[in-house]
Amino acid sequence: MLVGKRILLIIGGGIAAYKALDLIRRLKERGATVTPVLTRSAEEFVTPLSVGALAGAKAYRHLFDLTDEAEMGHIELSRAADLLVVAPATADLMAKMAGGHADDLASTLLLATDKRVLLAPSMNVRMWQHPATQRNIKTLQGDGLLFAGPNEGDMACGEYGPGRMAEPMEIVAAVEAALAGGPMKGRHVIVTSGPTHEPIDPVRFIANRSSGAQGTALAVALRDLGARVSFITGPASVPPPSGVTVVRVETADEMRSAVEASLPADAAVFAAAVADWRVANASLSKMKKDGSGKAPILEFAENPDILARVSGMKAGRPELVVGFAAETDDVVAHATAKRVRKGCDWIVANDVRPATGIMGGAENAVTLITAVGAETWPRLPKEEVARRLATRIANALSGA
Repeated sequence: MLVGKRILLIIGGGIAAYKALDLIRRLKERGATVTPVLTRSAEEFVTPLSVGALAGAKAYRHLFDLTDEAEMGHIELSRAADLLVVAPATADLMAKMAGGHADDLASTLLLATDKRVLLAPSMNVRMWQHPATQRNIKTLQGDGLLFAGPNEGDMACGEYGPGRMAEPMEIVAAVEAALAGGPMKGRHVIVTSGPTHEPIDPVRFIANRSSGAQGTALAVALRDLGARVSFITGPASVPPPSGVTVVRVETADEMRSAVEASLPADAAVFAAAVADWRVANASLSKMKKDGSGKAPILEFAENPDILARVSGMKAGRPELVVGFAAETDDVVAHATAKRVRKGCDWIVANDVRPATGIMGGAENAVTLITAVGAETWPRLPKEEVARRLATRIANALSGA
């Protein structure tokens, strides 16, 4: 619940601004106080009257309003809230934030605040994917801003892809997570998840059956304990959670770069099923049969060992490094040896033989291996495995 929490809601100028009306209602239902701010473009989609009526508060609009400055200056307005939420966060607003611009009330508040900021991006898929937008996102993530969404789907412009603003209840969950207390408050945790795709040619790749469900559940559990989570995910079938910083990657090398860019961290949990090998001679064109009956010869090279690299860091190593070991034979023995070989603190081992239904399934049966031994847990839903592991991580970081 959000009883007594003060939300400064900045509404950007996009078609998704209509969702901000429902978002205000949902936040107030949970006891939050909402102070709305509209950009000039937002007023083309929703009116100050409707926004103010739902919020039960004045909708702020202009920077140079002397009455407002006398009542509450923009500095005070930006710092009186517990959290700033930007929904929709347009490409223009994010560009202003990344560049430190302050030419209207919304951008000035965002630059002047000393509180956390949660962005719910919304824009055309091409705008979202544009290199300039992606650079701005990386800058904002590096500055510690939180993201909810965007989702993938049909857009008002008729195109399909990532760029849809998260639904109001998804944003509410992200708000609750951002304001949550708990044993992990103030801690930063990196979680990797999902498979990696290693290209053979432009249409084929090497992958595995990981759904990303366990890594996603773990990110949620750590978020709910108050941690700031950097969630680095391969092309998983399970969508990433709200209230965490999501970094999407394809290959093992991209995942390595994303992990290194997300450091420093208090803990790092490597739940992703990273491909051990990549195709060194991947074709730039689609491979075709030539009628000879001869298959193409693929040359393989080892992928970077992300777990070992982070575990072996001389400076800036996370206090706790946790790896995962998906095994089909001699699970505990192989995972125990892996923990020593990789130099990590813990290994979470599981049996992924097809008969278990674990890889890609809803349940998991794990053995937690540490320096003091192996502890086997019963078969549980992946969400419960995540909660147990997140609690252990919190206890380890607190010295309990």
